[in-house]
Amino acid sequence: MEPTQGMPMTKDELGEKVQKLFQDFLEEYPRDSDVKKYIPQAKELTRPDRNTLVVDFSDVEKHDDRLKNAIHEQIYRLYPFLCNAVKNFVKDNQNAMSSSLPDSSAEKAQQINANKEFYIAFENVSQTSKLRELSTAKIGTLMSITAQVTRTHPVHPELVSGTFVCLDCQTVVKNVLQQFKYTQPASCKNPQCANRQRFSLDLNDSKFVDFQKVRIQEIQSELPRGCIPRSMEVILRAECVEKTQAGDRCEFIGTLIVVPDVSKLSSIGPRAETSARVNGSDDNEGVSGLKALGVRELSYKMAFLAYHVAPCNAKFGGKDFSVEDLTMDKLRQSMSDQEWLKIYEMSNDKNLVNNLCQSLFPTIYGNEEIKKGILLMLFGGVPKRTLEGTSLRGDINICIVGDPSTAKSHFLTQVEEFAPRAIYTCGKSSSAAGLTAAVCRDEESYEFVIEAGALMLADNGICCIDEFDKMDVKDQVAIHEAMEQQTISITKAGIRATLNARTSILAAANPIAGRYDRCKSLRYNINMSAPIMSRFDLFFILIDECNEVVDYWIAQRIVNFHTNDQQVIEQSRVYTIADVQKYITFARLCKPVIGKEAQEVMISEYKKLRQRESSNKSAWRITVRQLESMIRLSEALARMQLKEEVLVEHVQEAFRLLSKSIIRVEQPDVQFEENFDSAWTANKIQQPETLGAQEGEQMDTDNKDVQEKKQTMKLSYDEYKRISNMLVYYIRKKEEDIDTESEDSGGVHKSELVGWYLNEIESQIENEQQLNEQSCLIEKILHRLINYDNVIIKLDKLGLKSDGEEQKDENDPILVVHPNYVAAD
Repeated sequence: MEPTQGMPMTKDELGEKVQKLFQDFLEEYPRDSDVKKYIPQAKELTRPDRNTLVVDFSDVEKHDDRLKNAIHEQIYRLYPFLCNAVKNFVKDNQNAMSSSLPDSSAEKAQQINANKEFYIAFENVSQTSKLRELSTAKIGTLMSITAQVTRTHPVHPELVSGTFVCLDCQTVVKNVLQQFKYTQPASCKNPQCANRQRFSLDLNDSKFVDFQKVRIQEIQSELPRGCIPRSMEVILRAECVEKTQAGDRCEFIGTLIVVPDVSKLSSIGPRAETSARVNGSDDNEGVSGLKALGVRELSYKMAFLAYHVAPCNAKFGGKDFSVEDLTMDKLRQSMSDQEWLKIYEMSNDKNLVNNLCQSLFPTIYGNEEIKKGILLMLFGGVPKRTLEGTSLRGDINICIVGDPSTAKSHFLTQVEEFAPRAIYTCGKSSSAAGLTAAVCRDEESYEFVIEAGALMLADNGICCIDEFDKMDVKDQVAIHEAMEQQTISITKAGIRATLNARTSILAAANPIAGRYDRCKSLRYNINMSAPIMSRFDLFFILIDECNEVVDYWIAQRIVNFHTNDQQVIEQSRVYTIADVQKYITFARLCKPVIGKEAQEVMISEYKKLRQRESSNKSAWRITVRQLESMIRLSEALARMQLKEEVLVEHVQEAFRLLSKSIIRVEQPDVQFEENFDSAWTANKIQQPETLGAQEGEQMDTDNKDVQEKKQTMKLSYDEYKRISNMLVYYIRKKEEDIDTESEDSGGVHKSELVGWYLNEIESQIENEQQLNEQSCLIEKILHRLINYDNVIIKLDKLGLKSDGEEQKDENDPILVVHPNYVAAD
C-alpha cells in the first residue's frame, strides 16, 4: 500500500538484498558457461499465457549457499522480492531483444509487460515433510510434501493488489495488497478527507490472479496403522491451477501458512454482530476484522501455499516423467547403465514368470496360477481408441473366490503394498459414492464440489476390494461403468461430469454358503450378477482341501515366517521390489501388435469357448468380453517378455488361463455305499415287457457276481447329474399330466420310474449282464437322491390304505420331487 502522509514506508533490507542476489543468479548461472540456463525461459515468459518461472533449487544451492538458506528459511517473507527479481530479469532480457524487433512489435511487447505480474516456482527441493509432520515450527519455510488429491474446487479470480477510489473526495489509492481477505485502505490519502470506510474498488486498475483450492490426503503407505488419514487445504495460484485432478498423487512445493477458519464463522450458533449493523449503516460490507466479529471467536487453521505442482512418477536416472509423455526411448536415455543391464538381464531370464511371482509373493505357498494372473494384471494390456472415439480398456480385472483361510486377503494386501498407486477397501463398509465419487458442499463457499472415491484415487493403478460378495446390489451396480468404460459419470446437484477411473480391480469374495460347493457351478456359488461377472477377465477358485504334502509345506512356510520373517523373505526373493517395479514400469510402455497367426488362433479359441457354453460345460455365459479378455491377457504376456508382437504361444497361454477360470471346478466321482443291496437283486421290481421276463434263480446267481464286482461302484459327477435330471424331469412331467387330466392316480411309483429309465437306455444294453449293471446303478442313484441329496421324497405309510396296500407301498413307494429343488445346468 502506498505510504500515507507523514508515515514513510518501512524498507526490508534483507528482502532487497535477496532480490539483488537472486536476479544476479538468474543472469549469471551457470558461471562457467556462456549459455545461461534461464534466459530461454525468460523469453517464454513474454508470451501472454506464461507468467511463472520454474527454477531448480539445486542450482541455487550450487550458486550461492547463503541465498539458498535465506530462501529456504523465509520463503513466505521473501516471495514478493523474488517475484520482483523475476520481473526485472524478464524486462532486462526483453529490452535486449527489442532492438532486433520492429518498433511496433517492441512497443506492443513493452506495453504488455508493463502491467504483467510474474511469479517464481522451485523444483527439486530436498527438504521433504510428511503431512502428519507439519507443525507451526515449519510455517514460512520452503518444503516439499507428497500427497493424494481428494477434492478440487473451481478456479476463481483472486484480488492480489487493489486500486480503490474514495467516495467522498474521489482520491485514488493504488497498490493495496490483499492477503486471503478483502482489505480496504486504512484511511484516505487526501489529508483534508477523514474517510476511513467508504471506498469503491476500481476493477480496471486492480490486479487479479487465478486461484484454486484443493484438498489433499495422506498417502496410504505413509499412514500409520489404525490412524485416520489427515487432510489439508492447498492453495494454488497462477499457472499451478488446473494441474491436478481428484485422484492424482502429486508433489507440492511451497510453504505452510496460517489462515482464518472462515467455515467456523458460518457454523450453527449465535449470529455475528457486525460493526455496520451496530452503527446503523446499510452498507453490507461483511466481516472485515476482529471488531466486526462481536461475540464470535475467530480461530485459525493451517494451509499449504503451493508455488509448484508436479505429478509423482517412478524415477529413472534421477528424472521424473509423466505417464502421457513417457516413451521407451525417452526412458531408456534417462536410465543409468546399471538399471538398463538389470532390465536386460530380467528380460532374458527363461524362468522370468516364476521368479517374478516368487519375488512378489514370497510368503504365499502354491497358487501359481493366481500369482501369474495377478502378475499379468500388473503388466496390463494395451489400451486403444477407435476412430469414433470409443475407448477400449487395457486393464485386467481379477476376482478370487474361495474358502476361508486360503490367503485371498493376503494377495490383496501384498498387491496394495507393492503397487505404486493402489487402494485397499472392503466391500461391506464401502458405499457407491465411496467407491466412485461424491458431490459435496464446500464449507466456506457453499458450492458443490466433487470428492474422489476409491476408484478415482486408484486411477492408473489397482483398486483392491475385499469381501466383494458382501456389497449391496446397488453398490455393485455403481461400478459397472468404471469396470468396462473406465469412467465415472455424475449428474447431481447441477454438476454433470465424466471422470477417469482407469483402474484394474482385484476382488476377493467368499462363496454363498461359506465354503465352495463342488456340486454347483461358479454362478451358483457366488452372490454376483451376470453383468458384474462378465466384466471380470479372470476368476480363480481356491478350495481348502486336505493334502498331506501341501499342508506340510504351508505349515512350514508359516512357521518360518513367524520365527524369522525378514530372513525368509529376503532369501526367497529372486529380484528386489525396486527392480520389479522398474521392470514393470518399462514393460508397460511396450505396445505389442497382434500378429496374423495370433489373430486366427484367437478366433478359433473363442469359437471353442462358445461351443463349450452350448454344452453347459461353462461356469457362466461366454460373451465377446471374454474374447477381449483373451486379447488383453495375450498382450500382457507379450509385454512381460518385452516382445513387439503377440505370438501364438501367448494366445494359447491366455486361452489356458481363461479356460481354467471359465470351466467349473472338477467334480469328484460319486461313490455309492458298498453295503447297499439293490432291490433289483431281490427281484422286487417289475421288469419292462420290452426287455422280457427272467427267471428268479438265474437272476440271483448272476447278481451275486455283479454285486461282488460292483461293491466299489463309482460314477462321474456329470453322469450322475445327467441321470438325476432325467429322473426329475420324468417325475415332474407325470405330475403335470396328472394335474391336467385330473386322473385319479397316486403318482409315480419307484418301479415305474426304474422301468421308464431302462426303456430309455434300451439301445445301449446289449446283454443280460449290462441290464443287471444298469438296474443296480439306477437303484443306487435313487437311494442317494432319496436318503442323502433329498432331491426326491419317498411317500410311504400314507395311513389311508389297508395294511396290504401299505405293505405294497413300502416295497414300491410313490416318489415326488422336492418342491424347492431347482435343476442345475
